[in-house]
Amino acid sequence: MSSLVVVRHGRTAANAAGLLLGRLDVDLDPLGRRQAEALAAAVLASSGPIAAVVSSPLRRTVETAEALGLPVHVDERFIEVDYGEWDGVPLADVAPETWSAWRADPHFRPEAGESLHEVSERVTEACRDWAARATDGSVVIATHVSPLKAAVSWAVGADVSWTCRVDPASITRIDVAGGSPTLRSFNETGHLVGLEPA
Repeated sequence: MSSLVVVRHGRTAANAAGLLLGRLDVDLDPLGRRQAEALAAAVLASSGPIAAVVSSPLRRTVETAEALGLPVHVDERFIEVDYGEWDGVPLADVAPETWSAWRADPHFRPEAGESLHEVSERVTEACRDWAARATDGSVVIATHVSPLKAAVSWAVGADVSWTCRVDPASITRIDVAGGSPTLRSFNETGHLVGLEPA
C-alpha cells in the first residue's frame, strides 16, 4: 500500500484578498510561510517514511513543499485550474449566474481557461503514477484547491465538484492498495490552530 499526502499551499496575499488565483505565480504571504512550516512539521510527524515530495510548478506550492526539507519533484499535472480571463479577478466580480453554472457543470470552461473535468483527468493520471512509484512510503503532493478536489473525487469515485472546502495548508490523505484509492482523511487543519496573521 502507498499513501498520498495531498496538501494545499499556504496562504497568499491574493487568497487573503478573495481573488481567483489560478496560474498567476505568486509567493506565500507571511502567514502562509508560517502555515507551511506548521504543515511540514505535522506531515513529518504523522506520515511515516516519505518516498517523495511532489509539487505543482507554481511558487506558492514549491515554497510549501520545500518547508519539508526534502528534494522536491515538480509535476506540471498538479498545477491549479486555468481560470483564463478570470485569473486574478475578485470572485465577487464574476456574475452569480456564471458562477452557479460553473459550480454545477464540471465541463464548464471559462474564456481561455480550463474545465474541472480537464483538471480531473490530469490529476487522476498523476495520482495513479505517484502511487505506483511509492509502495514503500508516503508521497507528499503540494498543490492547489482544484487539483486537491480532483484527487478527492478520484479517491471516492465521484465527479469532481466545487462543493467542498479546502483550507490553505490543509492535509488530505489517500491510501492506495492494488491501484484502488481510499480517502482516509480530508482537510486536516489542527496543526494550524493558533496561527494568526502577523
